[in-house]
Amino acid sequence: MTSAAESAPRSARQVAQSKPVKVGARVGILAYGITHLLIAWLALQVAFGQGGEKADQRGAFQTLAEGPGGKLLLWVLVVGFVAVALWRLEQAIWGYSYESDRMRNIRKRAISGGKVVLFLLLAVLAGRIAAGSGGGGDGQQNATAGMLGLPGGQFIVGAIGLGIVVAGGVKIYQGWQKKFRDDMDMPSDRHARMVAERTGQVGFIAKGIAIALIGILVMIAALRFDPNEASGLDTALKTLATQPFGPYLLIAVALGLACYGVFCFFDARYHRV
Repeated sequence: MTSAAESAPRSARQVAQSKPVKVGARVGILAYGITHLLIAWLALQVAFGQGGEKADQRGAFQTLAEGPGGKLLLWVLVVGFVAVALWRLEQAIWGYSYESDRMRNIRKRAISGGKVVLFLLLAVLAGRIAAGSGGGGDGQQNATAGMLGLPGGQFIVGAIGLGIVVAGGVKIYQGWQKKFRDDMDMPSDRHARMVAERTGQVGFIAKGIAIALIGILVMIAALRFDPNEASGLDTALKTLATQPFGPYLLIAVALGLACYGVFCFFDARYHRV
């Protein structure tokens, strides 16, 4: 019994570190980049008053599904997202072998744990759309409504919103300081390295702004006791478009998200998997 109990975690780690999972993780990172390029395109359409699909992950996957061979490509994305989740799970449990600082290793493990959930949710969403179910409803609004109904629900939702804003701020800081380089073996070619750094820097900042906008909406939902205010990325971007100079700000954010998508192409190649 003891031998079996000890071999199970070892076998799980071997699977997570296997070459197919690592190759799949790179495909998943590439898929994440494609997703952001599609979101950027949808956001630009909103900025120019031509938005039809939602400017978020669901809208990106639906746009992809409508193209030639789109559903088959979506299933490839599902496999990639699951592989990323397995790889991130291995990091969350066993840590980063190349990170010697204990506290940074703990922080990275916690972030990897969050990314396990993120990529599993992306896999489920892409799978549902590929299967023709439309991806389901607005889970964020439903979850917020449920929490607002709890004792102290407004404070809980407000705290979550504040946490999301902080997460957006951290993303902006990581972009400004080019912290993403810590997890990459950057390209040796000077031009490629410069492009990777610039797209990563701009992309992280733009993504941080988008995350912070979502957090602000969640906080507004808590203050107004209205779960309809707590929508996701699509509502955040469309809310930005209604502000003074909003379309111009949205164009800037969309171009930044496109930069993040391009950066993911470099990340898929040079990330330490």
